[in-house]
Amino acid sequence: MYAELHAISNYSFLRGASHPHELVKQAAELGYQAIAITDECSFAGIVKAHEAAKQCQLKLLVGAEFKLAQGVFVLLAMNRCGYGQISQLITASRRRAEKGDYLLQLSDLLQGLEHTILLWQPASLASIRSDAGELSDQLTSYQANVLAVGESLLQQFPQRCYLLMERSLVAGEALKIQLWTQIAAQLSMPCVAAGNVRMHCQQRQKLQDVLTCIRYGTELTQAGELLLANAETALKPIAAINKRYPKGWIENSVAIAARCQFSLDELRYEYPSEVVPSGLSASEYLAQEVYRGALRRFNHQVPATVKLQYEKELLLIKAMQYEYFFLTIYDIVQYAKSENILHQGRGSAANSVVCYCLGITEVDPTKVNMLFERFVSKERNEPPDIDVDFEHERREEVIQYIYRKYGRERAALAATVISYRFKSALADVGKALGIDRQHLDHMQHSIDGRDTETDWLTQLQQQSLLPTEGLGKYLFPLVQSILGFPRHLSQHVGGFIISSGPLSELVPVENASMADRTVIQWDKDDLESLGLLKVDVLALGMLTAIRKCFELISTPTQRFTMDKVEWEQAAVYQMLQAGDSIGVFQVESRAQTSMLPRLKSRCYYDLVVQIAIVRPGPIQGDMVHPYLKRRDGLEKVTYPSKEVESVLSRTMGVPIFQEQVIQLAMVAAGFSGGEADQLRRAMASWKRSGELQQFEAKLLQGM
Repeated sequence: MYAELHAISNYSFLRGASHPHELVKQAAELGYQAIAITDECSFAGIVKAHEAAKQCQLKLLVGAEFKLAQGVFVLLAMNRCGYGQISQLITASRRRAEKGDYLLQLSDLLQGLEHTILLWQPASLASIRSDAGELSDQLTSYQANVLAVGESLLQQFPQRCYLLMERSLVAGEALKIQLWTQIAAQLSMPCVAAGNVRMHCQQRQKLQDVLTCIRYGTELTQAGELLLANAETALKPIAAINKRYPKGWIENSVAIAARCQFSLDELRYEYPSEVVPSGLSASEYLAQEVYRGALRRFNHQVPATVKLQYEKELLLIKAMQYEYFFLTIYDIVQYAKSENILHQGRGSAANSVVCYCLGITEVDPTKVNMLFERFVSKERNEPPDIDVDFEHERREEVIQYIYRKYGRERAALAATVISYRFKSALADVGKALGIDRQHLDHMQHSIDGRDTETDWLTQLQQQSLLPTEGLGKYLFPLVQSILGFPRHLSQHVGGFIISSGPLSELVPVENASMADRTVIQWDKDDLESLGLLKVDVLALGMLTAIRKCFELISTPTQRFTMDKVEWEQAAVYQMLQAGDSIGVFQVESRAQTSMLPRLKSRCYYDLVVQIAIVRPGPIQGDMVHPYLKRRDGLEKVTYPSKEVESVLSRTMGVPIFQEQVIQLAMVAAGFSGGEADQLRRAMASWKRSGELQQFEAKLLQGM
């Protein structure tokens, strides 16, 4: 019976040598009762650990580690209030310092935090000397300072403060443990065993050493005492833990885990209430604005099909409780309109009549084949994704409006995790191993990224560029291990999180490198995992160009705006069919301009198909030529079944859109709705996660 209460992941950047999910899975395999992920002043990796813990059915404790002059402090959340208190402490510490750092004093720990448990490991005394069995003056002073800190901690954390005892089998450790045991007895402070875990298995020690060298900007041969003395900071079998610590210390770890009852599933995100006028509910106000928008869009003659569709959408939005999400975006685009800032909702938002009526998108639902389920679906049970582009020269005005309206305490950008890719991994690992910089550059430039058949290792071996002697022989395995490791947090291009209360109670907030920017510690994947909604405020240069064109053709008496643009002009398609599309967003690349004369787009939907078909998936899947042949009448359109025809009829029997693949999995391969959604997620992240292969056999056999 053991719970690991002090483990850092690779989200303690360049300190931890294992992913959060690796730590959780290993703890489950070793038979632990629970594991706490306690990254340094950070919750950045906790969502990944939460997802893994649910899969492994292992209890996850949420906490954080802080390093001060008085020692190492580990805070664990006992409940939702405790989680919010630690999150606010991380925010305060991070906001005081430059990006990537934090500033914390002992006094910060001596207020609030009533719903947390504290594990404290006193700062070590560099050298303890004793003459004739008497304590030296140095040791006496050290002991007095530790006792004073311990007494103040016990006052702040009554029945919630433990002395953190960790053994890694290094010289002088026995004397230190003995001294701390005496101090704990004097304070009547219970001791608890932990592992100071930095990696899930001992095989990661070499990578741990390399990460240390990268962090300190040195080479392995010169790192010396910066490196760990052994691999004892890996998760250990319970039998080894029982030999290392007294029974009472181990039992305390399980008792602490039992007192911590918080789960990330408890987090509930509340949108700001000020987007709804007093006297109306959110659903009433949304329905009112959609109705008004429909009258405006269709000149008071709303088609029955449009009315039926937006009423259906409103019912689903109400059932999923997304009203505040739509109204928050509506408020932002209303501000943009008031300032004459052009904007356009991109992606699947174009499938929504509600978005059209609210002015979020300019795509007329009567002109396209819509699939609202691609945007919001009860079966998918995940937040809708509304990305709104604004003029790139004026997006900052929109961002500052959001900050002004909601304040820095309630609005921040989502993070983007910058992870190691091949070139950055090769450079950093190679430098740590002491490989000549020129040789590393030569290796980097010798890799042909367009060669999808040959991996980088084979390419280097074929050119005899891979080192095979000395530390260089570890280059390949270490680069492979570090690929995908988080390097640091950056800011998302425009994904905002806006909350009704202090955002720092939901997720820690820290400074971005850019002035007047704050970011939360979670990326968009983390937000999706927890069902939290973000508002994407993006920048598009083409909208700036269009607005300037509008200004050029406007007259003093008549201002030209987006709603005056005429749809489906024949002359436009004549130009496009000739490949004349320079300056036309999304069809001006070389690949698109060469496809235009072949596909001969005659309507808006043809352009939708063309943009979707000129992508790596359809091209590599050999879908382009069959579609063109069928479109030109050179190949017969066939379907293996009526069910497949219902999915592929609009694209002549050729799957082009992602939602068609998902529908095919359900009607042709027997996937459940949940399995189809997992397939969609795997398709979206196949380059990063490699999870797509697990669906291949089921898909082929089902078909």
